[in-house]
Amino acid sequence: MFSGMFQSTTIPVLEQVVNFAQTRHTVLAGNLANLHTPGYQARDLSVGEFQSRLKEAIETRDQRPATESPGDLSARWSDTVARAAENPKSILYHDQSNDSVEFQVTEMAKNQLQHNLALSILTSQMRLLQVAISERV
Repeated sequence: MFSGMFQSTTIPVLEQVVNFAQTRHTVLAGNLANLHTPGYQARDLSVGEFQSRLKEAIETRDQRPATESPGDLSARWSDTVARAAENPKSILYHDQSNDSVEFQVTEMAKNQLQHNLALSILTSQMRLLQVAISERV
């Protein structure tokens, strides 16, 4: 009963955005930790690919019955995350690494903003749901 109520909302979509941001933060933190390791190749998750897959999942959700979870991208997404995490950039620096501190910190800051925005919207959705359940205006 309750699972069907959530499937047509933005809650599953926001959950996937938060999960992606958390995973990407871990990858970026690993890049910073290994920045001065000789030969280390920085990794990243493709934000563009995540957004296109999320859009595809939303469109598919709107076309299929509510018995399936539109936010369940784990089966299709896990292979993509693994591939994206293994794909290094092509520019190498003198120490054979391929990234700078400034770039990594900027990417972490952008990722944190995306994460915080998704959590704020999710919190707002939950408050609206709580008001609707308690029937207070």
